[in-house]
Amino acid sequence: MERISMTLWNPQQAYQAVQQAWAHAKAMLMAGNRLVLEIRQETRSDAQNRLLHSRINDVARQCEWGGRRWDVDEWKRLLTAAWCRTKNEGVTMVPAIDGKGFDVLYQRTSKLSRRDCADLSEYIMAWGTMQGVRWCPASLGRDGQMVDLETGEVMGVA
Repeated sequence: MERISMTLWNPQQAYQAVQQAWAHAKAMLMAGNRLVLEIRQETRSDAQNRLLHSRINDVARQCEWGGRRWDVDEWKRLLTAAWCRTKNEGVTMVPAIDGKGFDVLYQRTSKLSRRDCADLSEYIMAWGTMQGVRWCPASLGRDGQMVDLETGEVMGVA
């Protein structure tokens, strides 16, 4: 089964793309296929993902919290949960399904929009800077990446 994905950035371009998608979908429907149509905000880019993970790695290598060091995945959860609370989108604590303690449900970074990913990345930068983190060049966008100073979004290679 073929999958097509299109990025839409303005009404004129989107109209043409949707017309092309309809031609493709119509042919598949006429052939008896069932299709799924999904329209959603664009999620973070690969460049944003690399910047975000570089910053989380710097925090994990240099910071302690609660009297111990945490691995990258644990720091990602801690930082994401704290960022969610700054937006009044608190995490949810639920009793564990095995009855032993509690589990915390938080927003997954893989589902973040580009704007939210930029905001989380800037939150991590601000928090880490207050903790004395020394940022590696990749975390500062200095490895040839251009970073939009207004949104924090990685725009591409300079």
